[in-house]
Amino acid sequence: MRKFLLLFVVLITGAIFAGRLFYLQIYDDSFQRLSENNAVKIIYDYPQRGYIFDRNGILLVSNQPSYDVMVIPKDVKPLDTLEFCQLLKIEKEDFISIMEKAKVYSPRLPSVVIPQLTKTEYASLSEKMYKYDGFYIQKRSLRDYQVNHSANVLGNISEVNERIIKRNPYYQMGELIGVGGVEQQYETFLRGHKGVKYIQKDKFNRDIGPYKDKKFDTLPVRGKDVTLTIDAVLQQYGEELMVNKRGGIVALEPSSGEILALVAAPNFDPALLVGRERSKNFTKLYYDTIAKPLFDRVLQGEYPPGSPFKALTSLIGLQEGVIDLKERISCYGGYNYGGKKPLGCHGHRSPLAMIDGIANSCNSYFATVYRRTIDKYPTPQEGIDNWRNHLASFGLGNYLGYDLPVGKKGLIPTSDYYNRYYQYPKYKWYTPATISNSIGQGEVLMTPIQMANFTAAIANRGHYYRPHIIKKVGGLDTIPREYRVKHETTINKEHFGPVIDGLFGVYEDPHGTAYRARVPGIEICGKTGTAENYTKIDGERVQLTDHSVFIAFAPKDDPKIAITVFVENGYWGSRWAAPIASLMIEKYLKGEISRTDMETKVLNGSLEEEYAKPHSGEPFTINQ
Repeated sequence: MRKFLLLFVVLITGAIFAGRLFYLQIYDDSFQRLSENNAVKIIYDYPQRGYIFDRNGILLVSNQPSYDVMVIPKDVKPLDTLEFCQLLKIEKEDFISIMEKAKVYSPRLPSVVIPQLTKTEYASLSEKMYKYDGFYIQKRSLRDYQVNHSANVLGNISEVNERIIKRNPYYQMGELIGVGGVEQQYETFLRGHKGVKYIQKDKFNRDIGPYKDKKFDTLPVRGKDVTLTIDAVLQQYGEELMVNKRGGIVALEPSSGEILALVAAPNFDPALLVGRERSKNFTKLYYDTIAKPLFDRVLQGEYPPGSPFKALTSLIGLQEGVIDLKERISCYGGYNYGGKKPLGCHGHRSPLAMIDGIANSCNSYFATVYRRTIDKYPTPQEGIDNWRNHLASFGLGNYLGYDLPVGKKGLIPTSDYYNRYYQYPKYKWYTPATISNSIGQGEVLMTPIQMANFTAAIANRGHYYRPHIIKKVGGLDTIPREYRVKHETTINKEHFGPVIDGLFGVYEDPHGTAYRARVPGIEICGKTGTAENYTKIDGERVQLTDHSVFIAFAPKDDPKIAITVFVENGYWGSRWAAPIASLMIEKYLKGEISRTDMETKVLNGSLEEEYAKPHSGEPFTINQ
């Protein structure tokens, strides 16, 4: 029995070895491919990226030729390093470091030695590259910006890093990828598909022609052109108006959610991030921690909205039935809620009903409406959560879902938020503790694009479309379905009319806060805002000069544009934000400016001295 068992084991073992040998020789071609890889050089043929156009067909971004010096470390032969470095115009130490990194990445795959040579540099270098085995010149295309604005919208392209390569094997070291803005968001459309050429090599590592008669070669496929919703003329004008100011402008088309302008200030010329100076320029922009030009204030800046929020307070009050249009509320210079000091208000006639309350921006009126809205429910917790649900229907307190890669949620506080804050004694807080919410202060925070979106919802009398920047891809008008879905608010349509009349009074009522920013021939509805502004200096919370805020839409009965303007440290809404909004509206609707007096003042105005105060120790202007 033992003899048969031993024979059985020998036979089984022999069968396993024979089967494995048969598989390796007949079916498994991994060793064949490995052998071929030693004798085949792969060269990628990079496509041109798609062009970027504005809504009117104006070319924003095209391409320009560029040349990279590449290396395949295993193919490099001994060379005169000093001579080669002089030819490349780099230091020997830098060259050694580049080569070490290339070997770590892969001895067999190409890595970049010198990126983005100019045509002149390429011409002088290409004649001598034959002397240096393992090195070659790879042609690529870089972006060629046709405009000097919209850097925050367009984004840029940069070399991939190891993290990106691990996440997406499509890319190889030295390749380019969209970073920020449209370049990042629509990278898969814009980049196209790279072609591949396989070159056979002999035993002396010399090129001897195409591999297998170009059977596996592929041609590059050019990237798709992209058309944006941005109006390039309006965008440029907005950036000109915001020179020497910080903040931003967001303009939307209410009927579609298309972004007409997305101005973040300060901004920079996108051409700074192209070519061999890119790294130096990016470093300079990145380390500017005072002006923060890389910080997209309109998408990432979270600010108290100030008085424009009063329009929402009115709508919620009407929906909840705690106020009607005829009730007049008195104001005695502020709203006394039992705190250390009343909620202050500016001088105006009194008492006021809702439409005049909006036009004159009475804090007492809206504090009363807010308090009734919360106190309608058995507990302040229930009241706050109901109030928040109304605001969430306007897209507030969460990401809007627009098609740009950065953003912030803002903050619309919940009862849980206040329960955590006022936990001693547990959950013991009442409406007066949150009264500042009524006028867009307190804990309420929004990004400028969120403010523009709720303005568009009011202009549409109760609905909005998600803001988006894509209009066409590859010549097709179809856009993702999510940008064509109508989002309804929780406010009944009939409540918007009187609030819109109040916003119209902000411009047309002689006592309205934007009366001086009127534009002949255009019926504009708007709301000024003055938002308190705090920072920490040497560990102490310090109040700085207030922000200037404004929302508007026009025309009143057939709105074509909804806009938010936010100017940091701009004193009050009617000083900077309202004139800028009026000018932007007229520029878009008429194409020319009639209020040249207002335009001259804004274009020549500067707040740089104001921004220097936290560093100079000068006092701030505190608006009461």
